[in-house]
Amino acid sequence: FFKIRRVIPFMRHALVFNVISLITFLLAVFFLATQGLNFSVEFTGGTLMEVSYRESADVDRIRQAMDRGGFKAEVQNFGSSRDVLIRMHPEKGQTSADLSQKVMGLLQAQGKPVELRRVEYVGPQVGEELAEYGALALLVTAVGIVLYLWMRFEWRFGLSGIVANLHDVIIILGFFAFFQWEFSLPVLAAVLAVLGYSVNESVIVLDRVREYLRKMRKACTAEVIDAAITGVIWRTIITHLCTQMMVTTMLIFGGQALHYFALALTIGILFGI
Repeated sequence: FFKIRRVIPFMRHALVFNVISLITFLLAVFFLATQGLNFSVEFTGGTLMEVSYRESADVDRIRQAMDRGGFKAEVQNFGSSRDVLIRMHPEKGQTSADLSQKVMGLLQAQGKPVELRRVEYVGPQVGEELAEYGALALLVTAVGIVLYLWMRFEWRFGLSGIVANLHDVIIILGFFAFFQWEFSLPVLAAVLAVLGYSVNESVIVLDRVREYLRKMRKACTAEVIDAAITGVIWRTIITHLCTQMMVTTMLIFGGQALHYFALALTIGILFGI
C-alpha cells in the first residue's frame, strides 16, 4: 500500500518526542500518586443486583433513574436485552437488602414490570485481592516481556522495549487518574491488551534494527534506527488504523459497558504509535 522511497529522519526529532513523552509520563505518575484510580465495584466491593424485564430493557433510562436516586451505579445488559446487571458502590449505614428495595422502587416507578433475580454483596476484601492480582498480572507480564526481549535480542533491547511499553501503560492509567474515569476489570483487560500490542510492535522494530546493524556497518545508530522504523512504518499504519477502526466502533456504538474499555485502548494505541 505504501512505497516509501527515502528514509524518514525520525531521530532528527527524537529530543522533542522524548521531552513530550517524559512530561506526559511524569504527569501521569503525578496524578496516579496524588489522585489515584477511581476503582469500580469489582475492586472496592459493593452490591450487585440482577433484574429482568418482560421486554427489552432501556439501559440508559435505568442509568438515569439511578443517577436521580443518588446511586453511583454501573448498569449494563447481562446475557440478553431483557436482563440487566446493576453494580452499586457500598453505602454507609445501608445493607444490601435496603439498597435493593430502594432500587426496585426506582425501577418500578418507571412503569415497566421488573423482577428481581438476585442480590449479592461483594466484600472489600475480595475487591482488594482483585486489585492486588491485577497489579501482579501487570508486573508478571512486564517481567516476562523483558526476559523475552533479553533472550531474543540482548539486554539493552529488552530494557528499551519495556521502558517504551510501560510508558504506554502508565499514560493510560494517568488519564484515568486525572479524569477520574472508572477503572474496572474491562479496563484492566484493555491495559494488558495494550501491553501485548506494544511489545509486538517493539519486537518488529527491534528485529529490523538488529538486521540493519549488520547491513549498515558504516552508518551511525540514529541512521540505523531511522531506516528500521521507516522499513516497518507501513505495517504500523495499517495495523494501528485497522485496530483503531474497530475500537472506535466500540467507543461510539458499544454503550456504557464498553466505553472505558475502548477509551483505554484508544489512548494506548495513539501513544503507542
